[in-house]
Amino acid sequence: MIEVINLSKSFDGKKILKDVSTVFNKGQTNLIIGKSGSGKTVLLKSIVGLHTIEKGDVVYNGNSFVSMGSNEVRLLRQDMGMLFQGSALFDSSTVEENVRFPLDMLTNSSMEERRDRANFCLDRVNLTNVNHLYPSEISGGMQKRVAIARAIALNPKYLFCDEPNSGLDPKTSIVIDELIRELTQEYNMTTIINTHDMNSVMGIGDKIVFINGGVKQWEGSKEDIFNVENEALEDFIFASELFREVRAFNRKK
Repeated sequence: MIEVINLSKSFDGKKILKDVSTVFNKGQTNLIIGKSGSGKTVLLKSIVGLHTIEKGDVVYNGNSFVSMGSNEVRLLRQDMGMLFQGSALFDSSTVEENVRFPLDMLTNSSMEERRDRANFCLDRVNLTNVNHLYPSEISGGMQKRVAIARAIALNPKYLFCDEPNSGLDPKTSIVIDELIRELTQEYNMTTIINTHDMNSVMGIGDKIVFINGGVKQWEGSKEDIFNVENEALEDFIFASELFREVRAFNRKK
């Protein structure tokens, strides 16, 4: 579980996040949504420690991030898996080397053990016989699965995903969403996904947090979201004609 407590963040005197508080439970896919510039990316980066917390706190399973020393932070980072927006694979490294990277950096396992773990993770994301290939030799969807395999290589307690469906076609996006949900439940991780994709929200959104203008304006389940009375959230949700039709259908029932 991750608790965000009265988190605020400013850049150059401009407040980007304003006293955001919420709780992300383990075993669930927790989604942060909001339009571009809303502060959702700053929130995610603050939670993982890529931005310094200037006010408030982030508590990991009862342990205050703000109060942690450098050694405690280092140990916490070993419990984190990261899936970046553009996959962030190393172009000059093979698929296997990319997945093995956190194992090479952070464990004392033998090479055989690291290779076995990399192969296990690749198999878990349904990739076989690609170990020797380079990122440029596989599709965007496969690159994303390699990035997921790398993210789970250390068997993390926490998984953070920044726009995991960026650049993917709708069918591949569904595959990636379902894979993230399966792994979240299988490993009982606390998963936080930063997205603007309403298909992801309705597909795998166990908990949804809506950020607007740096403020948490709403949180709830995907079942509740169509009944919300918040103009900014409605504008975000119903920008799509499909979801406007779903709202109209629900209101007729």
